[in-house]
Amino acid sequence: MDFGVLSTAGIAQKAFLPGIEASDHDVTAIASRDEADARVVAAEYDIEASYGDYGDLIENADVDALYIPLPNALHAEWTKRAADAGLDVLCEKPLAVDAAEACDVVDHCADRGVTLMEAFMYRYHPRTERAFALARDELEDVRSVTATFKFRLDRTGDIRLSPELAGGSLMDVGCYPVSVVRQVLGEPERAYASAVDTRDAGVDSELTGILEYADGATGRVSSSFDTETVQRYRIEGTNGWIEVENAFDVPDGRLELEYRIDGRRGVETFDPVNQFRLEIDHFADCVAAGRTPRTDGDEAIANMRVLDALSESADRDRPVEI
Repeated sequence: MDFGVLSTAGIAQKAFLPGIEASDHDVTAIASRDEADARVVAAEYDIEASYGDYGDLIENADVDALYIPLPNALHAEWTKRAADAGLDVLCEKPLAVDAAEACDVVDHCADRGVTLMEAFMYRYHPRTERAFALARDELEDVRSVTATFKFRLDRTGDIRLSPELAGGSLMDVGCYPVSVVRQVLGEPERAYASAVDTRDAGVDSELTGILEYADGATGRVSSSFDTETVQRYRIEGTNGWIEVENAFDVPDGRLELEYRIDGRRGVETFDPVNQFRLEIDHFADCVAAGRTPRTDGDEAIANMRVLDALSESADRDRPVEI
């Protein structure tokens, strides 16, 4: 599959393009608002064509699909424009600025018959698959899931601090903990959250939330731009627990999964793998076979509904029904 990439964003250069190089697929075109930046990245990664306008790439490049790592507020517009051109789309998370816009994007892509996948790379790592399988098959009556993604954002003027571009820690990294909770516990009934804007930027720089379920189970999620890096989740059932460190943006090297279930303690190790390559391969396989991706549009909408509720709760300082 030949991809076009809209933007020379850091995640494209540091993660997606190396993932492509590790795969059997190619990037044959890249665009940036600054054509010089596009040329530099194209030369570094041996990409055939570079453009100084996103629309020019869509209209003129010979590609099968687009990868969209643009700021959050631009995801919907450019995903729909790609679909209008008949291109399949792998769009970075979150798919849209809210659930209503996500529904619009999903319907638009369905009407045009293109494959749409949200790029939640952690879902394709073998350790993630194993952790969720253990929780599903061996933990009894899961009562709580606690998930955290925090890091220190030091750059002033970063797009993740822009309300106009749908920034904030919840949208940027909090979507991962929400995804974990939902994969294990399903869809929550109620959300309560508190948030602070330590940068006076107009977006949350820290958020902590509780997701409540009808049977009394709870999900606890937290995100931040203000602390040292923490990426972990813990799943607790009546007969044991599962813990994962370095859970999302995984480091190089071997990874571990730790658990204690029915009195049996285990530590499983996983060899290094490029989870972006696995994500890319899954997307391409789904396009070729006409299958629905694991992280499809409906999944994106469901995750966005919870993000919306957490954000609304933090704004109103009260619980919000989902």
